[in-house]
Amino acid sequence: MAFTLPPLPYDRDALAPHISAETLDYHHGRHHRAYVDRANALAEEAGLGSHSLLGVIRAAPPGPLCQIAGQVWNHSFFWQCLSPDERPPTDQLAMLIEQGFGSHAGLIEAFSAVATAHFGSGWAWLVLDGSALRITALHDGDTPALHEGMVPLFTLDLWEHAYYVDRRDARRDYIAAVMAHLVNWTFVAMNLDSEGLSRGDQG
Repeated sequence: MAFTLPPLPYDRDALAPHISAETLDYHHGRHHRAYVDRANALAEEAGLGSHSLLGVIRAAPPGPLCQIAGQVWNHSFFWQCLSPDERPPTDQLAMLIEQGFGSHAGLIEAFSAVATAHFGSGWAWLVLDGSALRITALHDGDTPALHEGMVPLFTLDLWEHAYYVDRRDARRDYIAAVMAHLVNWTFVAMNLDSEGLSRGDQG
């Protein structure tokens, strides 16, 4: 079964002014689509065309197919991490944030520091590590699917194509805008069920 480009879960201009419709056209419509097309071609060449996306990521040896399939999954998960609806964390998620970071503001500060300090392309992640929250970053197309016990809750794309149209090389401003206005805390809380990997999967 061929992988497809999942539709955005909001209108293309819904995240403006923090992320423009032009950026989404470029990032989702061009970059994510290219990853999907390339993953399909490489999976067929490798004899993995019948596998799910997570199955391809885990079965492929280190190299282009693993990285490209990882990028398909990362982006599919990432779009769901964003929302124009600014609702703060509640219930269990709010409790875990307070336990791990002291406050919502403490989490934002810690996550932003990791994302800003990450060198080169990749992704910043909020993950569930046992019963506690942890922040980490992965390079290029690396993904939690390749790390045993890493339960993804939220991710932020740190590749330059995620922000260059709107902000040129001002990654720090992009990180600040997303973390202050666009995090889908409802989706983050949903992933406390440890089923987050399935929410970027297909096939």
